[in-house]
Order: sequence, then structure tokens, then C-alpha cells
Amino acid sequence: MAILQPLIDMAEICYRQGIRHVVISPGSRSAALTLAFARHGGFQAHVCMDERSAGFIALGMAQQIDSPVVLICTSGSAAYNFAPAVSEAFFQQIPLLVLTADRPKEWQHQYDGQTIYQTGIFGQHVKRSFEISPDYQHSDVQWAINRVTNEAINLASVSPNGPVHINVPIREPFYPSANEDFIASGDVRIINRQEKEIVWPQAVWEELLDEWESASRILIAGGQGKPDAALNGVLDRINEEWQIPVLGDCIANLSGKEVIRHHDLFLGSKEVENLRPDLLITFGMSFLSKEFKQFIRKNPPRYHWNVSEDTYLADPFQSVTRDIPGNAALFFGKLFEKLDYQSFVENSDLGHDTSFQSLWLQNERNACQKKYEMLKSLSVFSDLTLLDSIFKFIKDNHQLHIANSMSVRYANVLAVENEWSGVLANRGTSGIDGCVSTAIGAARVNGKRTLLITGDVAFLYDRNGLLTDNLPQNLKIVVLNNAGGNIFRMIDGPGSLPELETFFETRHSFSAKRTCEDSGIAYFRVSDLSDTEGIVKEFLDFDGIALLEGFTDPAENTRAWKALKRAAH
Repeated sequence: MAILQPLIDMAEICYRQGIRHVVISPGSRSAALTLAFARHGGFQAHVCMDERSAGFIALGMAQQIDSPVVLICTSGSAAYNFAPAVSEAFFQQIPLLVLTADRPKEWQHQYDGQTIYQTGIFGQHVKRSFEISPDYQHSDVQWAINRVTNEAINLASVSPNGPVHINVPIREPFYPSANEDFIASGDVRIINRQEKEIVWPQAVWEELLDEWESASRILIAGGQGKPDAALNGVLDRINEEWQIPVLGDCIANLSGKEVIRHHDLFLGSKEVENLRPDLLITFGMSFLSKEFKQFIRKNPPRYHWNVSEDTYLADPFQSVTRDIPGNAALFFGKLFEKLDYQSFVENSDLGHDTSFQSLWLQNERNACQKKYEMLKSLSVFSDLTLLDSIFKFIKDNHQLHIANSMSVRYANVLAVENEWSGVLANRGTSGIDGCVSTAIGAARVNGKRTLLITGDVAFLYDRNGLLTDNLPQNLKIVVLNNAGGNIFRMIDGPGSLPELETFFETRHSFSAKRTCEDSGIAYFRVSDLSDTEGIVKEFLDFDGIALLEGFTDPAENTRAWKALKRAAH
């Protein structure tokens, strides 16, 4: 038996539980873990020198395949660098199995290299944290490692998905001898977990149907979620057959023809109180639109049902009256069946106000028309003119990734007419860290043309993700370079402060050109409106990974964005 045989068996358990991808950051203390997966033969191993980027690359992969991806790092501060991605995965409900090598406990605070307090290092940002014993030769420890590995994988994949951490203290020697075989034990045990099915009792349905019948104006709104054909199908039927408005930000990935998508533009108006619902039904995770959240807070519905698989009660609207556990597609499917049956038995319609949908659609169409008119009137190069051109010429069925700050806000207004195979953003924690690496991870496994829209600060913050071999050739990156954090010029508060440029926008003179040269990425740049369409077409038609950097003026970006918001009111 190998010195560290239980670690070899950990890799075998991961494989037999269906895991196929492992992201590794090189290190010494983690050598046995790395070799266990690298020599197994059944995994695609992805190497990234920067643990922070590695974490987001793994997140991007797991986001696509909806299955745990293994993360491996050495001991010490390396583990801490996984934290941004781990916290994002936790709040975005993405399955990760995080394996951090560690020194044995007796060496803590003995001034030995790469030794910190790693037990529970990710705090509440993992579904659970385990730690195994370094005394691998004891039979009880071998049993515990097998059980913990199975439990961690199962837990990461149980809804709501999320990251699970195993801290792995390893004693020396941890490098194998030249003749040591890395072969799994013959008695590796796999423990499968059966997920329980949620059933809503008849008494609950009676209460829900009573509330539905007493609500004249009904609105359905979706937060962040992956494309879901079953969910979109039932929402389309509810929308079309019963004229109930359905609303969603771009990251909700709702595909219906009459989904309300421009609410971010018109809900800031003072004349929209008549859009207040009696019953609001929400589902999904983060809602991007601040205007929608503020509108509901100011105009709370009488009833608010929130359908969620989360174990936490999330109430960003401050109006939830019913927390309904379960899958949204299943819930709306059952709701449709029961209401359709009730309508058939009673030989009557559902009794709600169908003109309520017309009010929402009228505002939607007006905002959309004003948006088009305003964009046509722009005569100076800006973030808006560049992105308008990108979305005009890009072919359908790209997967769109959006960085945070202004990028995601631009996309929520401009990218809504395209037919994307998915719109994704790191809205779990809404940080700018990791957007490039997440898109790289996604493009490595999705087999789709992938486009990332990012600001310059977010790009510079995460360009280490590009310092890896075998960058995905199906990835295109657009960098909006306005020489700083332009969002601070656009939001209330910092925009009027004399310290704006120094302490908020953090003005700079960097570009993405040298990063592209280092990483072998085709580089395009544009800074003038007259050149935009030609360069955008050349960039989009380029065969391979490419980056387009648009150099815009922050003052002009602010003027154009505020003019667009005013025009739509």
C-alpha cells in the first residue's frame, strides 16, 4: 500500500461519483493530492498558478456542467486565495469540492513555513467543512476518509448546490518513491445519496389558490437562474393563456416573447404606481434591477410568494408572505395544472385582471422604443455605442458572460433582444474579482461560442486567469476601458465628491494589449465611432480567442447613460 493510500482512494471516489474535472494550483504539501488526481487517468486536470483565478476557473466549469469540480491547493495562504470564488459559489449555489493540503496541527504557530489556521477557513461560505486526520495508517482514519469524501461530494450536489471543503493535513514524507504505484484500493466504497422529493400538501394548495383568487393583479418575477426549458415552457403557457405578466433581468434567462425586460428603465418613473401587484410570485436568486427592488419595497403586494430551494429565507423586497420550498419549474407546473383544472370544473376564467399585463407591456414597449431612438441619436463614441454595435452584429446562440459594475447594467438594457444560449454573471457576491477566470472555465467545457463583457478594472484585477496553457479558442473578450471605475461617476454619492477620481474611480493608464501579447490572444482596439462597426465585425469573425478593447471617455459614458435613463421615463 502507498504511504498516502487514502488520498489515492479519494481521487477514485471522486471519479466513481461522476467528477471529471480538477483544477490544480501547484505546491509541495499538496503533491500527494495532485498526483492522486493527475495519475488517475480519468480526470481532465487544469493547472493554474494563481489560486484566486483557479477558484473562479473551477466555478465557471461547475456552473456549466452542474456537477462538482475539484479544487486543489497547497497549505498556507494559498487556501485563503480560494475564498473569493468559494463565497461566490456559495451564494450562486455552484458545486465545488475544495481540497486544501495542510500541515499537521502540532506545527501551527511554530514559525514553520506555509502553516496557518486552516480548520474551517471558509467559515459560513461553504455548506460544510471537514477535516481528516493525518494518521492515515489507522483503519478508523481510512474509514473516516472514505466516509467524509463520499459525504462531501453528495452534499455539494444536494440542492441547493454549493461548495464543500475538506482540509487535508499531510505528514512527511509526501512525495512517492520511484517504484510506488498509484492504484486505488480494491475495497473503495461508494455511498450514494437519494435526494428527497418535496411534496406540497393539499391544504397548502387550498390556501394558495384562495390567495390567488383574491388577487386581481398578479405578477411573476424571476431572479438569476440558468436557462431552464421546463420553467420557460410553463411560464410561457401562464403568460399566454392567462395574460399574467412575467418579468426578468437578463441573468434570469427567461425566453418568452413577452417577458418584461426593460423594467430597469421605466420603473424609476413616478407614474408607475398602477403597476403594483396584489400577488407577486418570485423565484430564482439575485435580482439585478435596483429599480424593481425599490419599486416593490415602496409598493408592497398584499401577497408575496417566494419559490426557492434555498434553506435561507431571502426577502430582498421586504414583502415575502409565503416562503415556498422547491423547484420553480415543478411549482409553476403544479400551479398551472390546479388552476387549469379549477377553471375547467367551474367553467369560468380565473377572475384576475388581464389588463394588468397590458399595462406592463405598454411600459415595456415604450421604454424599448425610446431606447432605440436614443441609441440612434448618439454621435460620440462611448461604452453604449460600442456595446450597441457588438450586440447588433454578434450571431445568436453565444453564451454571454458579464462582469459586475457597469458591464452587467449595460447588458441588462442592451443585450435583451439577442438569443443567447445563456447569460451569466457572478451576482452571488457581485464582486469584480474572477469574471475573466469564470468565463475561461465556462468556455473550456461548454462547447459554445462564449463572449465576455468586462470593464477595465475587473479585467486588470483578474488577468492572471489568462496566464494558463490551452486557453479556450471559443472565447471572445470585450474590455470597456474608460481608465477607471466609471460606475462611481454614475451613482449617487461619489459622483459629486472632489475625491472621485483618486479614491473611487482609481484612474489609470493601463491597457490589455500586453496581456494579450503574453497570452497569445488576438488583440483589437477601437476608440472612434467611425471605425466601430468595421472593427467589431473583424473581431467577431476572427477564428480563435480574441480581445477587443474600447477606449472611451468616462464623462461621455456618464452623459450617454444618464440620457438613456431619462429618455425611457
